[in-house]
Amino acid sequence: MNIDVFLSGLEITICRITQPDNYNFSTGRGIDMVLRTKLSFACTTVFFIAVVICSGCVQTEGSEEKVLRVALTTGPDTGGSLDPSISWEGWPMRRTGIYETLFSYDENMNLQPELATGYKQLNDTKWEIQLRRNVTFHDGTIMDADAVIYSINRVLDSSNSRSSEYSFIKNVYKTDDYTVVVETNESYAPIILMFTDTIMSIVSPDAENLDTEPVGTGPYKFVSFEPGASIELVKNPDYWGEAPKIGRIIIQYSKDAAARTLLLKSGDVDIARDVLQSEYAALEADPDTNIVSKETLRTYFMYINEGKAPFNDVKVRQALNYAIDRQEIVDTALEGVAGSPAVGIFPDIMPWSANDRIEAYEYNPEKALELFAEAGIKQGNDGKLYYNGKPFTIEIQTYTKQAAHQPMAEVIAAQFEKIGITTTIKIAETNSINADAVSGNYDLALYSWGVAPVGDPDYFVSSHFLSTGTYASTWLRYSNPQVDEWILEARAETDKEKRTKLYDMIQEQVQNDAVLISIAYKKEIDGLSPNLKGFEIYPNEYTFITKEMELA
Repeated sequence: MNIDVFLSGLEITICRITQPDNYNFSTGRGIDMVLRTKLSFACTTVFFIAVVICSGCVQTEGSEEKVLRVALTTGPDTGGSLDPSISWEGWPMRRTGIYETLFSYDENMNLQPELATGYKQLNDTKWEIQLRRNVTFHDGTIMDADAVIYSINRVLDSSNSRSSEYSFIKNVYKTDDYTVVVETNESYAPIILMFTDTIMSIVSPDAENLDTEPVGTGPYKFVSFEPGASIELVKNPDYWGEAPKIGRIIIQYSKDAAARTLLLKSGDVDIARDVLQSEYAALEADPDTNIVSKETLRTYFMYINEGKAPFNDVKVRQALNYAIDRQEIVDTALEGVAGSPAVGIFPDIMPWSANDRIEAYEYNPEKALELFAEAGIKQGNDGKLYYNGKPFTIEIQTYTKQAAHQPMAEVIAAQFEKIGITTTIKIAETNSINADAVSGNYDLALYSWGVAPVGDPDYFVSSHFLSTGTYASTWLRYSNPQVDEWILEARAETDKEKRTKLYDMIQEQVQNDAVLISIAYKKEIDGLSPNLKGFEIYPNEYTFITKEMELA
């Protein structure tokens, strides 16, 4: 596309904009500008308008193709890799619409088949999964049993950092080209649900390099990626399901909520995820913006180093829980709109939540001081708490990938200081915090997790409360033989009523043991252009770009 503007004023000015076929709207690359003299004000204005007009569409063989522009918080961040089997990269990759899994959840957390069409349990340890036919990957490869087995084995390989989470799988094999059997080491009730995990995305076995060229079966295909900046997608014309309604999508990444909100208000994006909370009321009242919000399965909580005195004393952990005013944190750090005070680790919208049974740690500084005193941490004449003759000091570590973490940590620190705890905050990269936690070199670590992305409690419970679990054995140093027994029994129990009772008991016990400090449940708030239709918030935060979305 060529735009030539000739204006006359105090001087003659010529502006020329050339948009070749490989124009990248997220970066502005591909624009060739020839300025024959100094730009006049009028020419500058026309030039700006031309660029803005072009940023919403591309020319393809004489037709106008609309582009969906999206601002998300973060994208793939493991060395720039786009491979969904690496660490947690499956989350941002699923959000692009490139990859799909055997099963998935809809916006109401109802399980549905995706690349599978159904399943049946053959016996206590074998599950048969029937695969969808007539599905091809973006590179033209057929999606069949071999591709599914290849994708699963990539996760089970010992070199995969998360392979231990799937150690319950003994073997995966096919009985025909569109039927696979998954065999577990022992009875494992959530087996089918685990195939909704984005790490189990089905990838093309013929892909040359999944780190740089993702190849899935989803409604959108990969075009380009700039680490930390943007990713560009185009619709998949050979998609097996209902045809996607948007031709091209550009997703840009910004951790700055203010920047994302500004992009929305200026009309430069059609979707801004997690808009600035302080702008919620103004955006809601703006007729040019649609605000949507929904409770999610993400919980803000603090890890406690129970391998370090005095945090190995349950009374100290309980006291810390009583010292926190969760409502104040929601009202300030979350601006009263982006969450609700937590009781246990599972939000109320989680079907397995036992919040109606367990006792909440209500804000009670007097109770906190009483428990601290029983644990040998007492107030001095100066009002400060002392432990072993020295000021009782706590360091809270956190990271800023979730915008609410730092303000939350600041409010918590102020609440601790109020009862005499000397408190500092350390903002660090997650890798640094992880290293400190595993080595036992930390006090408290403020994190947030999607606690039930696969819809089953075992996902979080086994890793955090089973003594051999990844986080229980390292970060938390927590071990309770009775809890271990209940967890192992619950993961093998297929009767839902019996499982529910077991998870109720587990949640009650870990609440009494004050294993973690649950703080708040996140509510996602997204801003949309009025022209966008078909957008839904998914509570498990996996799915974002869908084939149902369209621009009017």
